[in-house]
Amino acid sequence: MNTGKAIASPAVRRLARENSIELSQVQGSGKNGRVMKQDLFNNPVSAPALENQTPLTLVPDSTGDRTESIKGVRAVMAKQMMESVSTIPHFTYAEEIDVSKLDTLRQELKPSFAEQGAKLSMMPFLMKALALTIPHFPELNSRVNNECTEITYLNDVNIGMAADTPLGLLVPNVKNVQSLSLFEVCQEVNRLAESARHGKLKSHEMKGGTITISNIGVIGGTVATPIISKPEVAIVALGRIQTLPRFNQDGEVEARKIMQISWSGDHRVIDGATMARFCNHWKAYLENPITMLSHLR
Repeated sequence: MNTGKAIASPAVRRLARENSIELSQVQGSGKNGRVMKQDLFNNPVSAPALENQTPLTLVPDSTGDRTESIKGVRAVMAKQMMESVSTIPHFTYAEEIDVSKLDTLRQELKPSFAEQGAKLSMMPFLMKALALTIPHFPELNSRVNNECTEITYLNDVNIGMAADTPLGLLVPNVKNVQSLSLFEVCQEVNRLAESARHGKLKSHEMKGGTITISNIGVIGGTVATPIISKPEVAIVALGRIQTLPRFNQDGEVEARKIMQISWSGDHRVIDGATMARFCNHWKAYLENPITMLSHLR
């Protein structure tokens, strides 16, 4: 018999608990003495206090539940998310952005980008607007040490793009967005998305991110509370673009393309007022994309 803590899967432990069986008194037939499900049937009652009682009838686990190990990308993600939520005081800020003008501009530029082999989505515009906004609010592109005694403001703007892949959640990042043209950002977004879909991302493409965009809208969501990718201090989730009624400046109802966005920030570094001002600045570029032209390179 085992003298220490029995080795058994959660399913076996539950089955033993439901039938009042002491696992440490069951002879395990598995590797290193692991108690298997069949061992419970072979030893229905083995605790000393139950020796003289009629053996219990085990209730088989017929629910169809399945237990598997968490490993690979899922294990890495689980560890990172646990560390993030347990060490970073998150807060969420939500807003809506009218991307009607931006979508019109995108439609106008799509043919010329396509001629050069690039598929133009909203993402390059969002990234460039973010890179133009960050110099005015450097806290959003920073790092804080574990003791929260020092903050480092980062020069490079490396924007992560959370990707739902067959391997799990991966977050490659477009490096030095502040120095790239809109077309160059588009090329990188396309390349990284393609690599992510086929599981060909390289480790350096997923390291060094400074701020992240998670586009849940491609699946169908509108609002989220995204978890910050430590050691970053901010992440934004994009909702799907919806055609909704809105009042124009003359008080008339118009159909507008509206995107809900949800920011999560590290409250050790960013306060609510800073996040609101930052988001307003970013929003202004996106709602009036012509204002970005003098800054694009």
